[in-house]
Amino acid sequence: MAHKFFTLAEANRTLPLVKRIVQDLMAVYPQWKDLVAQYELIAAKARPESGESREQLALKAHIDGVASKINGFLGELELIGCEFKGFDEGLVDFHGRLDAREILWCWKFGEERITHWHELEAGFAGRQPLPEVLSRT
Repeated sequence: MAHKFFTLAEANRTLPLVKRIVQDLMAVYPQWKDLVAQYELIAAKARPESGESREQLALKAHIDGVASKINGFLGELELIGCEFKGFDEGLVDFHGRLDAREILWCWKFGEERITHWHELEAGFAGRQPLPEVLSRT
């Protein structure tokens, strides 16, 4: 699948919108996790032969509604051309080029601008500060 490639400046220009979407994602995700945990707890206590209770069905509908919101936010990020990489840190990667090779500009929720990059296969653990010449732009 072809990726949208961003210059560092282009990726940074998207951040006001990306920040709002990621903030929404990070606000809704814990709610989804809690609902799933509640459902699992209720399901573990239920008798399988009885089928799902009204409470389980209502909880499942709520879970589906929250999941739909999350998928909508993820879809918005996809339309922008970036990739959401993690709910815990609020990580977003933008495909770019550095020294004629494909890399990922790496942004983490709470950062004012993109200050790091990493190789395609390196992930967050391989995150490196931008080269000095780029960090001033």
